[in-house]
Amino acid sequence: MNYKCRHCESNLEDVVIDLGHQPPSNAYLKAEDQNKQEITYPLKVFLCKKCWLVQLPEHASSADLFTKDYAYFSSTSKSWCKHAKDFVQKSISKLKLNERKFVVEIASNDGYLLQYLKEKNIPCIGVEPTEATANASEKKGIKTIKKFFNSLLADEILKEYSPNKEGADLIIANNVVAHVPEINDFMVGVKKLLHKDGQVSIEFPHLLNLFQKNQFDTIYHEHFSYFSLFTFKQIVEKANLKIIDVEKIKTHGGSLRVWLCHVESEINPKNSVSNVINEEIKAGLFSEKIFKDFQEKASNVKYLLLKLLIKLKLENKKIIGYGAAAKGNTLLNYAGVKKDLLQAVIDNSESKQGKFLPGSHIPIIKPDELSLINPDYILVLPWNILPEIKKDLKAYKLITAIPKIKKHY
Repeated sequence: MNYKCRHCESNLEDVVIDLGHQPPSNAYLKAEDQNKQEITYPLKVFLCKKCWLVQLPEHASSADLFTKDYAYFSSTSKSWCKHAKDFVQKSISKLKLNERKFVVEIASNDGYLLQYLKEKNIPCIGVEPTEATANASEKKGIKTIKKFFNSLLADEILKEYSPNKEGADLIIANNVVAHVPEINDFMVGVKKLLHKDGQVSIEFPHLLNLFQKNQFDTIYHEHFSYFSLFTFKQIVEKANLKIIDVEKIKTHGGSLRVWLCHVESEINPKNSVSNVINEEIKAGLFSEKIFKDFQEKASNVKYLLLKLLIKLKLENKKIIGYGAAAKGNTLLNYAGVKKDLLQAVIDNSESKQGKFLPGSHIPIIKPDELSLINPDYILVLPWNILPEIKKDLKAYKLITAIPKIKKHY
């Protein structure tokens, strides 16, 4: 089948990595679903040679992937909530936010961030299509629109919710642009919704880290695109916006926080923008060589993880996982790990407990069951929050698999 680039519509011919056929990483199973046929899609990533957007074709629609019972709740992670609170404090100072301003967060999840704006009496609304998380946000008193964001919804928000119909003084979009199949229309919507003097903050994992740190497990069907700043700048400019600042942040294994404004604005871009793009060029991100050994490095992790788990199993060691994260499902399904090697996965999220991981069918259990199992080893799947997990699991021997197999004891 011939695929087209979702940004520039060029033909996609170059494969970056192939992780086989897998079910959607957040399609957790109930007990009664285990004997039903699971839907799987190719997890094959392509590179557009014209605009250098790394992307996964849209095998399933956003509505199919982000269902009403979508199980990811942002507030589950203490470190992520702290990240949100710190951002709010910084933004209030940076943009002089007060009760006369208006903030919109796209993909607001369970209100993990907007709750801190609400505490300061700053008018805000969230846009969140997944019903369970949107309901959780509304319980915190946050107005939440239960729809996918696009240019048409931007018009609706301007008409129905924006004070004086002048748009948002701040638009926040954390870890959502990768989830958007129609990225050009999404950015047009951002342009429409933005106040003439407003700014946009968008966070996404940096493509450079995907390759340099072997983060292949961050590839799953909900992630349609993987951005360099160089390519994201092209997408932004097509919508008549401009990047004025870039911050490197530690979240999700190394992300970029990109600040935008209208192209007509007199704000000049900081040196940070050209510095990051130059770093990408110097690292060879826009040449084929950086992609060539990516598949091999992913395969090495797969083989070494299986080798370790089999070795420990033959030694009669008890091994469980920690964190029923989407990235963990990519890793386990690529490696073919089942519950004979990993008997269970602990997770703090009540929305996942009692269910089973897609593909592997490994049971997800509550944290208070950890002492009952008393495992010899714990495989930490959300390696991006390892420092947080280490504090909770001081008494156990931890293992991570990304970027390579590492023991933490």
